[in-house]
Amino acid sequence: MDVHLARPVSRKKKWLIGLAVAAAVGIAGIFITASILAKRFEPYIKEQAASYLAKRFDSKVEIGKLIVHIPHIPALQLVMKRGAGVIAEVIGEDIVLRHKGRTDIEPMFRMKRFRFSADLGRIFDPTKRVALVYLDEMEINIPPKGERPSFKEDKSETDGKATIEAAPAKSNTDGANTGVLIEQVSITSSKLRILPRTKDRKPLEFDLQDIVLDSVRMSESLNYRAKLTNPRPPGQIYANGAFGPWNAESPSETPLSGDFDFNKADLGVFSAIAGTLQSRGTFTGTLGSVQAKGEATVPDFRLKMAGNPVHLFTEYEVEVDGTNGNTILKPVHAKLNGTAFTTSGGVIKHDGDEKRTIDLDVHMPDGEMMDLLRLATKNKPFMSGRIQMDSRIRIPPLSSKVKEKLLLAGKFSIRHGQFLQDAIQDKVDTLSRRGQGQPTDTSIDNVFSDMSGEFNMADQELTMKNLAFTVPGSKVKLDGTFDMQSDELDFYGALMLDAKVSQTMSGWKRWALKPVDPFFKKHGAGTYLKIKVVGTAKSPKFGLDR
Repeated sequence: MDVHLARPVSRKKKWLIGLAVAAAVGIAGIFITASILAKRFEPYIKEQAASYLAKRFDSKVEIGKLIVHIPHIPALQLVMKRGAGVIAEVIGEDIVLRHKGRTDIEPMFRMKRFRFSADLGRIFDPTKRVALVYLDEMEINIPPKGERPSFKEDKSETDGKATIEAAPAKSNTDGANTGVLIEQVSITSSKLRILPRTKDRKPLEFDLQDIVLDSVRMSESLNYRAKLTNPRPPGQIYANGAFGPWNAESPSETPLSGDFDFNKADLGVFSAIAGTLQSRGTFTGTLGSVQAKGEATVPDFRLKMAGNPVHLFTEYEVEVDGTNGNTILKPVHAKLNGTAFTTSGGVIKHDGDEKRTIDLDVHMPDGEMMDLLRLATKNKPFMSGRIQMDSRIRIPPLSSKVKEKLLLAGKFSIRHGQFLQDAIQDKVDTLSRRGQGQPTDTSIDNVFSDMSGEFNMADQELTMKNLAFTVPGSKVKLDGTFDMQSDELDFYGALMLDAKVSQTMSGWKRWALKPVDPFFKKHGAGTYLKIKVVGTAKSPKFGLDR
């Protein structure tokens, strides 16, 4: 009986052993498959990341380090779901993108690191979707507009590698060849640099503190929200708008538009002016050339040489070429306290010059004299009245201080002017009384003055031509110079009175001078005298010119 029972037990053992072996082989197969899958994921992700960057930006890609963190999960789950639902983290460090493989200019992109997460179950899809990519400490270098790299392969050895390892890929416009769709990009602690056309000029730099890009597709513009620091004048810019589609052939021609707020910009970095600027507006154009329009307010605008703050408001439209720093002003409408004026012109760097030239035309149809004097002089305004002025302001690229190289040319007229210093106004009143032949009539008081002339200023010397000063009964015509550095006046001309010379006096002198009236009555005036004005602007001296 024992012999008969032993045979079926032995078969059962064999069956169990076989089942165990099969299970072990199956489990081993799962682990082997899982290992193969895991090993396949990492190089594939690295390959796809590098391929995306190369195709997306038409560049040679150098990646210092690329790490793929795959979480520990049961091998059976990895095999059965083929990675679906398993989120891997990808970290890249020290990434360099050279547009068209060029090594003669700065790389188009440098990134300290990027980071994103990917669903392992979707990475083999025809289009890989990435929800969010983080970029940190990135440097974007935009080459000058119009520069085109060579398509020839340069195999000169510099660091053991070919400068361009393969022929540049054709520019991608529809995004299909990248195989990757990024839904959002977050950029922090980065920098945008607009490269100049000449190597000796510094690039225009913007600190990109915090930028979010939405719907990153090559064939479409994408939405962005940005916080950045403006270089000159320094201040915070908050902007949102549309960017792209990316122009891989010429990055500086990539479209850009949006709205902006520019806050707490310190104008004190400039040598001649100071104040805190606030501005808002819209802009459109490309990375290399932007047209902006909006309004700006400087509640404490001042010239450093005078130091008196005034309220400045402007409505502007400008065009800025980021590759050379040239700024063209469309008519800018401004108001200085209560004085309105328009400005047009530009800030342009001419061939052969190391620095830019400021060249502006100013039109002031009806301004308040006190506003201008408050801005331009250290002391209290010495005159009130309405001023009309057309002027050209030019600051050439010299090495001297701004006030020494400031060039002015134009013409002006002042109506209903009154001097606010009693000593000067008293002399003007006396001139008007004598000119009207009533030297003792004190009711002739605080008379209005009209003034007009043409001016040129260079090397801190103001030259006046056809300077006419008119009060009731009298007119003065002068030509001369005012040395702004020494405060010295040197003017010569004529005094013309309606009254005869005897009528300018009172008492016995009035009768004594009657015989000489004919000698001074000339050029249509009752009295015509050659005069000079010398001394200083604070204490002018009037006298006869012999």
